[in-house]
Amino acid sequence: MLASTFNKLAPLTRCVCVSQRCSAILSPGSSRHYATGSDNDLIVIGSGPGGYVAAIKAAQLGMKTICIEKNPTLGGTCLNVGCIPSKALLNNSHLYHLAVDKDLHNRGIEMTGVKLNLEKMMAQKDKAVKGLTGGIAHLFKQNKVTSLKGHGKISGPNQVTVIKEDGSSEIVTAKNILIATGSEVTPFPGIDIDEETVVTSTGALSLKKVPEKMIVIGAGVIGVELGSVWQRLGAAVTCVEFLGHVGGMGIDMEVSKHTQRILKKQGLDFRLETKVVSATRDGTNIRVAVEGVKNGKKEELVCDTLLVCIGRRPYTQNLGLQELNIQTDNRGRIPVNQRFQTSVPSIYAIGDCIAGPMLAHKAEDEGIICVEGMCGGAVHIDYNCVPSVIYTHPEVAWVGKTEEMLKEEGIAYNVGKFPLAANSRAKTIDDTDGFVKVLGDKKTDRILGVHFIGSVAGELINEAVLAMEYGASCEDVARVCHAHPTIAEALREAHLAAYSGKPINF
Repeated sequence: MLASTFNKLAPLTRCVCVSQRCSAILSPGSSRHYATGSDNDLIVIGSGPGGYVAAIKAAQLGMKTICIEKNPTLGGTCLNVGCIPSKALLNNSHLYHLAVDKDLHNRGIEMTGVKLNLEKMMAQKDKAVKGLTGGIAHLFKQNKVTSLKGHGKISGPNQVTVIKEDGSSEIVTAKNILIATGSEVTPFPGIDIDEETVVTSTGALSLKKVPEKMIVIGAGVIGVELGSVWQRLGAAVTCVEFLGHVGGMGIDMEVSKHTQRILKKQGLDFRLETKVVSATRDGTNIRVAVEGVKNGKKEELVCDTLLVCIGRRPYTQNLGLQELNIQTDNRGRIPVNQRFQTSVPSIYAIGDCIAGPMLAHKAEDEGIICVEGMCGGAVHIDYNCVPSVIYTHPEVAWVGKTEEMLKEEGIAYNVGKFPLAANSRAKTIDDTDGFVKVLGDKKTDRILGVHFIGSVAGELINEAVLAMEYGASCEDVARVCHAHPTIAEALREAHLAAYSGKPINF
């Protein structure tokens, strides 16, 4: 596993590629130098956020690059059946919710006859997906990345066999191979998926009608996001979660509890510390047997749509790893060193198929850093500065340490909090659910973690990420002038509270 570090980025250096053709300077504004000759420098397996970004960056650094994708369109899970389509539905379902739940009426916007056209809503989602996946194909062409369709199986330290849909195959070779195959939905033992009434996150993005009752197995990030979509559109949604909190792993417990209260107020129901035992079909209904984790209490829940959201697993099967003696861990992940190399030095891996959070932006950064490393550049990533976002409304975002982590590590810290109810911009838009919470080192005042519940938390968390990357203190952010009136001022006030104990407006 790659270790987190607070070291600053090493100075960017002249690229010295093993091919001796990668002469780009790794600095802003450098010109692109494309490789010549017939030998390939890099084969990327997978065109998700990690794979396509790595392929483009490699080409920009002068490497002759091939990207192999087994699916009909580029972009991987994120663009096709993950981040992008889910955010389209989250945004549009929220707009619908504002109209039908009288929120707009309370703002002086009166209308009658509001109704849902689910088919048109899905069409807008599909349009966004098509535009972005097509955009990758354009970027490949623009950057001279060769795209091959088929399943890529590594057949040697420098060789990949591309198995086409018609059964034919093609062998390509390169000096280096990068595995960026991402992840797939983790199946629930004993529950058969048909993607119509018993669905994964993929099927939940394309339902033909709004369920009357939906049960979501899992109240992690994907569970609460997709549960929110269908609850807003009219379904009665119950999330069944084995853990005792919502939001998945890594979330601050105070933030999790507050988020749960907000979502429950919106209409989502939660059964925490509850495990699903079985699910059986009964005509048009699905009967879900559940049991309390601690008290053993048995219960049967009934729904017409069951959404299985118990997580994702690395897609590392049938890649030829065993033949090359590249081992995987007990979760199917590929061990790599700090340069993202596997046990075979010419084969690298990034993203969801290695250790760390399964996040698109984490994979993107790893892809860029990995190929820069192949060209002699510095290889550094601080995983403590990788943000997480839950795109409910309000959004939930965080970066760095939680209070629970700091207590476990024995680190003395200060807490600074500021409620959005005291923020002028939140007041003016009548969107005051949430708060900002800052954790600062008690001795040095260095920012250790920032946690944010708010309508634009996913955007503003990046300010905290930037501050932490540069080793800022709470006082540093507190003394930076922020535009008024903005929700970003709440971020400043929370840092001021962590630094001095006294925010201005609360």
